[in-house]
Amino acid sequence: MNKKYLVMAVTAAAAATLLAGCGSSTDKQGGAADEQKTLVVGMEPTFPPFEFTDNGKYVGFDIDLANAIGEKTGMQVEVKSLGFDALIPALRSGQIDMIASGMDATPERQKQVSFTEPYFQDGYSVVVRKDNDTIHGFDDLKGRTVGTQVGTKGVDLGTEAGATVKQYDANSQGWMELQSNTCDAVIINTSVALYYLKEGGDKDLKIVGDSKKTDAGIAMAVGKDNTKLLEKVNKALADLKADGTYAKLYKKWFGVDPQM
Repeated sequence: MNKKYLVMAVTAAAAATLLAGCGSSTDKQGGAADEQKTLVVGMEPTFPPFEFTDNGKYVGFDIDLANAIGEKTGMQVEVKSLGFDALIPALRSGQIDMIASGMDATPERQKQVSFTEPYFQDGYSVVVRKDNDTIHGFDDLKGRTVGTQVGTKGVDLGTEAGATVKQYDANSQGWMELQSNTCDAVIINTSVALYYLKEGGDKDLKIVGDSKKTDAGIAMAVGKDNTKLLEKVNKALADLKADGTYAKLYKKWFGVDPQM
């Protein structure tokens, strides 16, 4: 198995000390967004291929897309590493200006933040060890110990399946727990699972059963009342799709043409 992702939590913490910053002094009604020069983007960088660390540097689809948005809007992107469950509180308190972290735009989250137009459609899959011949999908998770990241749809899916849900801060912990037999399965974004297996994880792990498609697409988030910034980011996303930049970045990280 590729060991790079087993140390993500450590490398992410180290990189955070270099790139962490405070949110800009954007007016909460969005009035100052036109003059905003720095865009502080919060993300949880253990989520390949959306965001992860490689040799102490943040890389991934969301990183590239956020930087492209920065170029379109004339803002300098600054990345701030946070736990996934800390992203919305950080946005609401003004520590960051935007979330770009593979976040599903669920109705519950929409009550707290404003989401951009979706930029990715995904689902959730069950991953087990290759020698596991008793779990064939979500229907076999009842009574099992299932790992998933705190604050994600995976928690709900595991609970609905009747599993004992073990929550963790970083996706890399799920892979480690599967290897050490401290959980029976992991529920994780299908795109993340496919990327991890492609990078060497398929030596020991496998996806079983059909994925659960999400109703809400993956989107970026800004403050609930920051209408100016929301408009600028949505326009930038539309422009990036129109000029082919989005398709280029999508293929770079997912190996296929955009599915949206």
